[in-house]
Amino acid sequence: MSLYRRKDSPYWWIKLSHDGRSIQRSAGTPDRKKAREYHDKLKAQLWDLSRLGVKPSHTWEEAVVRWLDEKSHKASLNDDKRNFVWLHSHLTEIPLEKVDRDCVDRITQARRKTGVSNGTVNRTLSLLRSVLRAAAHDWEWLERVPKVRLLPERKGRTRYLTAVEAQRLLAELPEHLATLARFAMLTGLRQRNVRELSWSQVDLGRRLVWIPADQAKGGKGIASPLTAEAAEVVRAQGGKHERYVFTYRGKPIRWVNNTAWKGALKRAGIKDFRWHDLRHCWATFHMQAGTPLHVVQELGGWASPQMVQRYAHLTPGHLAGHVAAFGDRVKLGVYDSATEKEVAVA
Repeated sequence: MSLYRRKDSPYWWIKLSHDGRSIQRSAGTPDRKKAREYHDKLKAQLWDLSRLGVKPSHTWEEAVVRWLDEKSHKASLNDDKRNFVWLHSHLTEIPLEKVDRDCVDRITQARRKTGVSNGTVNRTLSLLRSVLRAAAHDWEWLERVPKVRLLPERKGRTRYLTAVEAQRLLAELPEHLATLARFAMLTGLRQRNVRELSWSQVDLGRRLVWIPADQAKGGKGIASPLTAEAAEVVRAQGGKHERYVFTYRGKPIRWVNNTAWKGALKRAGIKDFRWHDLRHCWATFHMQAGTPLHVVQELGGWASPQMVQRYAHLTPGHLAGHVAAFGDRVKLGVYDSATEKEVAVA
């Protein structure tokens, strides 16, 4: 039996040989006794497979542990873990092969009954589908993957505030959330990137913050220049925490869509507005200031121009200026075919 630890994992790892190949796998537990039990079970299943043709059965928990270990690099891993917590009560100790179409439909209905949006339901279902596909195609634990139908979503939601509304909201928020929200609207950074911003990512000399690739949604690092106001927001946090820029009572801020946020929205008279919409505010303010689409795309870390195109109509005269320049350069007048000359139009 071979059990060992890895520096990058809190769990015990298993290493054994089967049919001439080496198998290494996380045991999914920091308990050595439980890891040894898992090792013995896995070894017995492999023997059944090679000698009796019996394919081993795996539970949902085993699949989640392996999936999390393989996806540890994901920027949105914490969001996935929250969805796994919800899924756990519906799939605990269920063999993977029992997660069929009926089971998926029951999970869909149960998630909808919690009152969340179709988009939130779809994120849970997409995560479920991702685990099942990995179990079937990558790990060969399943023969097939059940159909996972996503719910229809409202496309292209673009909710933003006017400058006056934004100031009204900031005035109603408690100080720590107002600071976070102001910085989000001045930089366009996503919630997690703002909450977890560390001093090592800040260069006030160059008025710049850096979001590394492993923390960026698009998987590409983002250099975010700061306005004078945004730099002052950061500078005011100096000395409050050794590692994190934004804190509350000396601790990192873990959640923002809380009672205080909702109460501030109500007092400010603002409806249908989420924290992520602060990013829409930032993009809108840029477009209204005349920033070109491709610049907004690069600053915001969007992967494609289509993601930014929905803000194009917000730029005052963004097409008119180009048309005027075209008109100054190209003057066709009226053409006289007899003389083959341009005729001025009165």
